[in-house]
Amino acid sequence: MYDRPRLIALYKERALKFGDFTLASGKKSSYYLDSKQITLHAEGLQVVSEGLLDLLSGVDFDAIGGMSIGADPIVGGVLAVAAKLGRPNLQGFLIRKEAKGHGTGRFVEGPVQSGARVVIVDDVITTGGSSLMAIDRIVEFGCSVVQVVAIVDRMEGGAEAFAARRLPLRSLLSIEDFGIAPPTK
Repeated sequence: MYDRPRLIALYKERALKFGDFTLASGKKSSYYLDSKQITLHAEGLQVVSEGLLDLLSGVDFDAIGGMSIGADPIVGGVLAVAAKLGRPNLQGFLIRKEAKGHGTGRFVEGPVQSGARVVIVDDVITTGGSSLMAIDRIVEFGCSVVQVVAIVDRMEGGAEAFAARRLPLRSLLSIEDFGIAPPTK
């Protein structure tokens, strides 16, 4: 079902940019992956969502979520595709960078409940900092993280950061899929 070559082509056409960039991690880079150009595009989001569900086959989980704003469209897409594939009870959640200043005052939004087995999703993993924050917040909420997934792994330390917490990372793509060599360690 997942069309990996098409996802690579979409990234090359729409999301891979070259120049001088500062990443969310604070690192400098000569390339940038603007994943919103994929996850806020109908075909792109469908391919990503199908791919993530394929990647997660065999993983026992109740909900999928991550840091808002990067995870927002991905969570919605995965839930829509999951419902079409016969998994209508899969839940989503979003994690705020700051607790909501009104209403519930929560970091975690959505129907997920304490005790759930969850997957953390991110669009691009560099050092893993955003996903590690999401992991901390959802664990504080009372859930257990069983898997971390991403669309693209930049191969700059994220997998190692998750491994240090005994959490596996799976990604649909890596920077090598775009002909970019990972940094030397």
